[in-house]
Amino acid sequence: MLKKIYTNEKEVRDFMKNYLFIALTVGMTLMAFVAFQEARPTPKTPIYKKIQNYSPYYIDKRFGGLQIMSKEDKEFKEKPTNMELFHRLEFLEKEWAKNHLKVVNNSVIVSDNNGTEITNIMITNSEDENFIHSFYGI
Repeated sequence: MLKKIYTNEKEVRDFMKNYLFIALTVGMTLMAFVAFQEARPTPKTPIYKKIQNYSPYYIDKRFGGLQIMSKEDKEFKEKPTNMELFHRLEFLEKEWAKNHLKVVNNSVIVSDNNGTEITNIMITNSEDENFIHSFYGI
């Protein structure tokens, strides 16, 4: 394919108008897609919902958006941006799990702040077990 040599300013301007818009559109679309991928929370398995019932952190809807609240500490409120919300909640849940969750004989033991066992949740399949090891790190 032969390259066209632009000889006057009008041809250069027309070329830039046509392709600059396309390049900017593709660039902005790519940036939006990357931001969307980064803001998505980690995929969860069914055992997460069972463990989440005992987690002290939850998302509360407020007039200005969403905030993270604690069931244990009524003064605890975090108001991260919408892009950071799920990542921050996951971080808090992982920190909580370090002290309150243990895996023993294909079951997850949930304990309270004093170390007293609250419940025993059975791990029913390898998907749940892999999720617990990868998400909570236990």
